[in-house]
Amino acid sequence: MDDNGFDWPAFLRRWRDEWVPSEEDAVELAEGDVTPDELRPVVAPASEAEVADAERRLGVRLPPSYRGFLLAGNGWRLHDDSIYQLGAAHEIGWFGDPFGLTPMYRESLDERSTEQEVLLAGMWERALQLETDSDMSYVLLDPGDTDEDGEWALYVYKGWSGEYPTRYPSFRAYMQRRYESFHAERAPLPDFVNETTRARDADVERAREEALSGRWEAARDLLAVAKRYGRPGAWGMLGQLDVLTQGVRSGSYFGGLVADPRCADELVPVMALAHALQCLPGRPERPFALGAETGDAIRAAADGILARVRDGSYRYAPDGDFGQAVAEAREAARWGDTDGAWRVIRAALPSWTPPAPGLLAPLGLLADPVLGPVVTRERGRELLATPRAGRPGAVPEPVPDLDPPGLSWVAESGRWNAPYGSWRCLWVEGVEPEALPGLVGQGQGQGQDEAVGLTAPPVRPDGWFPHDVRRPGDDSAPWEDRAVVAVGRAGAAGGGTGSGWAFGFDPAARTHGPGRLFVSPAAEASRGGGRAVVLWIRRGRDDASAMFHLSVAERGAELFAYTLRGTDVERSGTVPEGLDPERVLSGADDGERERRLLVAVQDAYGLSLPRHALVEGILPELTTRSWNRAPREGEVFSYATVTGGRPRT
Repeated sequence: MDDNGFDWPAFLRRWRDEWVPSEEDAVELAEGDVTPDELRPVVAPASEAEVADAERRLGVRLPPSYRGFLLAGNGWRLHDDSIYQLGAAHEIGWFGDPFGLTPMYRESLDERSTEQEVLLAGMWERALQLETDSDMSYVLLDPGDTDEDGEWALYVYKGWSGEYPTRYPSFRAYMQRRYESFHAERAPLPDFVNETTRARDADVERAREEALSGRWEAARDLLAVAKRYGRPGAWGMLGQLDVLTQGVRSGSYFGGLVADPRCADELVPVMALAHALQCLPGRPERPFALGAETGDAIRAAADGILARVRDGSYRYAPDGDFGQAVAEAREAARWGDTDGAWRVIRAALPSWTPPAPGLLAPLGLLADPVLGPVVTRERGRELLATPRAGRPGAVPEPVPDLDPPGLSWVAESGRWNAPYGSWRCLWVEGVEPEALPGLVGQGQGQGQDEAVGLTAPPVRPDGWFPHDVRRPGDDSAPWEDRAVVAVGRAGAAGGGTGSGWAFGFDPAARTHGPGRLFVSPAAEASRGGGRAVVLWIRRGRDDASAMFHLSVAERGAELFAYTLRGTDVERSGTVPEGLDPERVLSGADDGERERRLLVAVQDAYGLSLPRHALVEGILPELTTRSWNRAPREGEVFSYATVTGGRPRT
C-alpha cells in the first residue's frame, strides 16, 4: 500500500498476469524483432534504500503514489502510446526544460490566465522526468502542482504533436489510464479474457438495465469506464445516451452496433442526419462513414436513408403500439403542435421495446424531420429517465411545454428571425392547413386538389435559420411579391385560445412592407365563408420607421384594414375599437408598441403561432400568389436587378 492506501503490488501483478501480446506486438514477435520477455511488463520492486537514495539525490520526497509504485515495480514497460519505458529509481532526474519551453508558455499569460495555465508555464523548469524510452515524448511530475494528498500532477508532453501536454492529477491516475489503454488495445483479441474483462462486461450489461429502467446517469457512469477499457457495446450504448442528452452532431457514432441489422433502423438515420447537417451547400461532400465494417445490405440501406434524410422524406416508423403513437405525434407536430406531439410520445415510451439488446432508446425519432426537433435535449433526458421496455420505475416530472400562448412572443428581441426585421402572416378561419394552397397558393385555383402546393421544408445545415434556406421561385415578374410561408394550424400549441384557424407564416419578407401595389390576401383567402386575418410587421431601424399592417376579411370581402407607419395611420373600413391603433398604443413607449398591437389582435380573434415549430423549420411550405397586384395600364413600375460575378471583357 502507498501512503494513500492504494495497493500497487496487486495492481501491477494483475497487469502482469493479464498481459498478452497486442496485434502490433504479435507482428514484432513473428518477425523475430523482440522476445516475449522483452515485451512483458515484469520489473522487480525497488528497495526502500533505493528509493531513499533517489530522494536524497533529487533533494525532495517523492509523491505517495509514485513512491508506492517504485516499491512495487522499479520502472515499467508500457509499449503504449508514445511512452515505452518508465525508468527505475536511479534513472529518474530533473527535466530542466532543455527545449526552452518556459518563455514561450509564459509569454502567453495575461490577467485572464487561469491558475492551471500559470502552473503549466512554470512546470517545465521544475518537473521530474520519469521516462527513459519514448518517441519524442516525456512523462513529467510537477512538484509545484500538488493536491491535499501530497500528490504531484503528471504531464505527458508529445514533442512531435504541437499540442499542449496532457495533465493527470497524479501518477496513479496516469497509470490507471495506461492500464485501461492496455485493455482497450487488446479488447478485439478473441482470447483476451480475464477477471477484469468479465467485470467490465458485467458493468455493460448492468448499465443496459439501468438505462432501460430510467437510471440513465448511473448507466452513463458505468459505460464511460467500460468504454475506456474498450469493452464491446459500451461505445454504442454511450453514444446513444450522448445523442439524446447533447443533441445530434458531427461524430455521432455507435461503434459496432451499427453493423447489426436489427439496430440499423434506429442508428443509421441519426448518423445520416449528423452527416447532412455538416454538409454546407456548394462545398465538397465528405464520405458518409458508418464507423464500423458493415455488410453490403446495410451500406446500401444507409445510402438510401441518407438520401431520404437530405430531401426531408425520411419517416421514423417503428412497429407496434409505440409506432402508432409515433404516427399520431407526427400528425400533431407537422402542423405545429410540438408540445402535444411530445405528450403522445412520452405517454407511449413504456411500450417501446428495443429490437436488439444493444439499443437503449428510440433514437430514430431524432432523424425524423418532423419529430426530431420535438425531442429537445431536455426532452431527451426526460425520455431516458422514463422506464422503457417493460421495466418498472418512477416516471420523471414532465419538462415544461415549449410554446408560449398567443402572439406576444413574436415581439421578443431574440434571434428567431435574425437578421430580418420584417415578417407577415395570414390566418384563415374554418379551414385545415391543406386547404391553403387552393385559397392563396401560387398557380392554384378553387376546386383543385387542396394538398397541391405544399412542400417539405428543406434540410438546413447546422446553425442555419429556417429562412436561410427558404428561397422563392425565380419565375416571378418584377412587380410580384410572392411569400414563402410555413403552413400550420393555429391554436394547437402553447395553450392558445384559438381553434379552427390555419396559418401561413413568412418569417423573412422580401419587401419592407405594403406598397402602392399591395393587395391584402385576406379577401381572397376568406372566400370560403370564414374570416381571414393578415398581419405584416416591420421593426424600426435607423433608415426606416416601424410598420404594422392589419387587414381582416370575411366571405371574400375586406371588412377593414389599417397600416401604421411611425405615428401615421392609413385606414379603410371601420376598425373595431379594441383594435384601433391609437387606442391600443395610448401611453405605450417604442419598445412596447409591437407587443401591444399583437396582444390586441390575439385577444380579438384568439390567434396564436407555434414558436418551436417555426423556429425549428419543421412545417410544410407554400409559395403564395403575389401580395402585389400587377401594374395597371399607364402605371409606371421601375426596378433594378443586381447580380454578382466577374466583369466581362
